[in-house]
Amino acid sequence: MAQPFSTPQQVSPSIPPSRRVGQAIVAGAAALGTVLMLGALALWFHYGTTVFFETIAAGISACF
Repeated sequence: MAQPFSTPQQVSPSIPPSRRVGQAIVAGAAALGTVLMLGALALWFHYGTTVFFETIAAGISACF
């Protein structure tokens, strides 16, 4: 019976590349959402609720 040339090596389980990319996308989206939320809260506290809502409404109406 033939013998293998090398000894079998332990293959450590690793995360497949496609899963790593998916995790990176989810982490990036969560970070972006957090930054946007903190920015909105900062504007809210700086300008007050009335100015904040008027700015958002003006921006939306400018798009349409």
